[in-house]
Amino acid sequence: MSEQPPAAARAAPGSGLPRLTRAVAITTLVVLGLSYVLNAMDRQVFPVLLPAIRDDLGFTLGQGGLLATIFTLGIGVAGLPTGYLLDRISRRAVMVVGILIFSAFTALTALAVGYADMFVYRALSGVGEAMQNAALFSAVGAYFFASRALALGSLNFAYGVGSFLGPLLGAHLATTFGDWRVPFYVYGGAGFVVVLVIGTLVSKRFTEQVENPASHRGPASLDHVPAQLYNRNLLLLAVVAVVVGVAMYGYIGLYPTFLQEELGFTQGDAGLAASMFGIGALVGLPAGWLGDRFNQRTIMIVALLVGSVVGYLLFNGPTTLGPQVALSFAEGAVASGFLFVNIYSSMQRAVRPTMVGRASGLYVASFYIPAAVAGYLFSALVDGTGWGGAALWQLTVLPLVGVAVLLFVDVSRFSNARVSAHH
Repeated sequence: MSEQPPAAARAAPGSGLPRLTRAVAITTLVVLGLSYVLNAMDRQVFPVLLPAIRDDLGFTLGQGGLLATIFTLGIGVAGLPTGYLLDRISRRAVMVVGILIFSAFTALTALAVGYADMFVYRALSGVGEAMQNAALFSAVGAYFFASRALALGSLNFAYGVGSFLGPLLGAHLATTFGDWRVPFYVYGGAGFVVVLVIGTLVSKRFTEQVENPASHRGPASLDHVPAQLYNRNLLLLAVVAVVVGVAMYGYIGLYPTFLQEELGFTQGDAGLAASMFGIGALVGLPAGWLGDRFNQRTIMIVALLVGSVVGYLLFNGPTTLGPQVALSFAEGAVASGFLFVNIYSSMQRAVRPTMVGRASGLYVASFYIPAAVAGYLFSALVDGTGWGGAALWQLTVLPLVGVAVLLFVDVSRFSNARVSAHH
């Protein structure tokens, strides 16, 4: 596997610079993982601050629910264009520009004076997150192609750390300074520091690698992998991504509001419970390891079934902090740990190496565009059926649709299945 220039020449693996040493590659992965920690902190801090924002600016539950997840519209809309961009220019450049964009609009969120401008800031922050996400997952997936799910699982581990720290630190900052705006200034400023770190420490010898089939520890031929981008496996997995995105972000968007307004939790306790989703997401590391060694379709089906039960219990079960902490952890483990990682890596494996960037872009679009309305949909269901009824439909019944779709996925047509974990 060898590095290519970032332009169209990338399609011809075999020429270019050598790979990094293992130590440098792992160090680079850690640095990039830290940038994804910040991405997750930016995403996850808004919902826990939402009740305070609503009180200050006078938003309804529906408006708040939409604002809590509208950033995913920006992520999704930018996903496909970013995918095509990644197959043409430097992944590192796309990554850096993405971090600059989402950091700037995170900081601007604190300056919002009403619904309209906050809507714009939250949506545009998602554009930057999409660029970073697709570039990061494409680069890491291509570099560590032989154990792709484990590598992407390590990124999800980083996401889990950020998802834990984001709400917890955000609630602490808001409480300490008596102002919900402070966390947005802090997180936005941190993004500019991360850009400098990546520009200084991350080599294109890592980010611009392209998978070379001849270096697989397994069949070198890709004849079994469909030649077209939009093949059956990819499209079916895209539908599953839609299902998981809508269910997961319904929970993420309004769960802290449910805890504070329905169960009477303090902002700090709600932040703690919501942050446990991030701890659950750390399971992405072993979930990816399992995905590299066992049938990914089976893993995803089991995760969806477990998730449907957990989603129901979150809003229909225990009402005290301890059990809610445990259930929120389980939701993170299932939705972010097992499903996000294995759907993403499966979609990359469903296409040939030259199409990994576009497959990543399709995943981002499929997962995040429908998720943009997940919070609003959940709030509408709450208005019609109560919190418990909303959870029944969006977090329990919907995942079963994903189970049905996965039954038609053919894992024997994935690239690089069942290979050594060593590089």
